Amino acid sequence: MDPEQLTELFRQYGDDVFRLAYSYLGVRADAEDVCQSVFLRLAEGKNVLLPGKEKSWLLTCAANLCRSQLRSFWRRNVGELDESLPFPDGPDRALWDTVMALPPKYRAVVHLYYWEGYDQGEIGDILHISRTAVQTRMARARAILKKELNDDED
Repeated sequence: MDPEQLTELFRQYGDDVFRLAYSYLGVRADAEDVCQSVFLRLAEGKNVLLPGKEKSWLLTCAANLCRSQLRSFWRRNVGELDESLPFPDGPDRALWDTVMALPPKYRAVVHLYYWEGYDQGEIGDILHISRTAVQTRMARARAILKKELNDDED
């Protein structure tokens, strides 16, 4: 892939790839590493992107790398740094904190559905799970969010 095309894809989709990685991993530095790895894989030229499917390929690659990282020895056996994103206080802050507290598999479907605008079939394709699994994860994530947000109000 020529450098100009790669640069343009990064400008268009770099933030989307980063946000998905961050929603999976919850650590900014790890999300940045995954984002960089996705675009490095693309720069290697071993993959051919179909026109109109660039974003889907990038997000699928990011999701795969995140899952690999979550399964890694170091991720399971090393403590995480306390990291907070600058986010304005207010009603949206509680929602953001609650979403980020979800398990990674639930955070990913919530992020792809609500922030990226993918439908359940597309989410299934990106995450390599069935549509039914996406629906189940969405239902469980919503139940957790509803319970946590209602508990905060009490």
